[in-house]
Amino acid sequence: MIACLERIVLDAESKPDDDVSSIPKSLDLQGSIESGGGVTSVASKDFGGLYSVKPLALIKPSGVEDIARVVKAASLTTHLTVAARGNGHSINGQAMADGGLVIDMRSTEENHFKLLTLNRSPYIDVSGGALWEDVLTRCVSEFGLAPSSWTDYLGLTVGGTLSNAGVSGQTFRYGPQTSNVTELEVVTGKGEITVCSETQNSELFFGSLGGLGQFGIITRARVKLQPAPDMVRWIRVVYTEFEEFSRDAEFLVSQKEGDSFDYVEGFVLSNNDDPVNGWPTVPLDPDHEFDPAHLPPTTGSVLYCLEVAFHYRNSDHPSTVDTAVNRLVGRLGFVERLKFQVDLSYVEFLLRVKRVEEDAKANGIWESPHPWLNLFVSKSDIVDFDRTVFKKMLKEGVGGPMLIYPLLRSKTLISGHV
Repeated sequence: MIACLERIVLDAESKPDDDVSSIPKSLDLQGSIESGGGVTSVASKDFGGLYSVKPLALIKPSGVEDIARVVKAASLTTHLTVAARGNGHSINGQAMADGGLVIDMRSTEENHFKLLTLNRSPYIDVSGGALWEDVLTRCVSEFGLAPSSWTDYLGLTVGGTLSNAGVSGQTFRYGPQTSNVTELEVVTGKGEITVCSETQNSELFFGSLGGLGQFGIITRARVKLQPAPDMVRWIRVVYTEFEEFSRDAEFLVSQKEGDSFDYVEGFVLSNNDDPVNGWPTVPLDPDHEFDPAHLPPTTGSVLYCLEVAFHYRNSDHPSTVDTAVNRLVGRLGFVERLKFQVDLSYVEFLLRVKRVEEDAKANGIWESPHPWLNLFVSKSDIVDFDRTVFKKMLKEGVGGPMLIYPLLRSKTLISGHV
């Protein structure tokens, strides 16, 4: 979760307490307050690994009232900051507070999990500190339902991704995660607990969604649900020309539901055998092999991989699935014989990056710095971007993924959000 509240300076009638070290002990929380080297060192770093600062204390709230007390107490000082930390996946230190208070939102993850039916549609109320991977597994196993829009990696908190956007291969159809929420509970910078939606406290609602935590800390969210499929056919196909890759991606995301894949994204790779940046990043199964002999001799230094997925039910006949998938794949202009596919459960597919995380931790590289940059590039500029950035500046790779999400403007704008 990324939510760093700015310092709040009170008016002239206020009496700020300059000795902030005594504040944690005076909060009278139902949860716990932890300090000391071992505890605060955990809260002194994030996934980005670019910065490290030591907080005054780590707060583990029992609920929203504790969070409100912490924020309100900080607002009564001139120089005490508060940062909400979910799973620590901020990149530039947003989940840290130098000499301030870090709120461990994970301690509230079990506070909300309630299925609702509103206007005949299902929703789930979940805690801002809950991990999306847990929301997924519980919703599917208990109700046969699931949210429609995801991120690639689900070891992130609900409040964290909603404070950003939440983008993945489903965004072209359902919009980002921020477009699939109808109500929030937020602790504002004054320590007030406020429920907001499109029609109630709407400015706070739209400010909090994608607001990087600058308008408050998201403590509860009401998320839209839909029936969860049983299985997924996951496919990767390789292109040598960006124009063909982008043309096919744009075609797939512009089709109506039922006439396209259910998930569409892609990535750029180097045309070499580098295990991190090149051919080995494409196959989906250890038994698959990327054979560069299938590439035409005119192939340049950069390749493009289009990644798609087709949802289906266990009750669907295999021939029905094959026919639907082959109809879609047959319209694509990828390199023949450089197509990889596997069938797996819906939950396994959405948790695919977790296996990458486990491997990285086993190899000792998960704690390495992870600089990250997200850019929105218009259709009119994307070819020039490819020519300058992918083919020249980054042709040898970046030591990590270079992801491409084909998006529709109409699906990426939050209604009412300017």
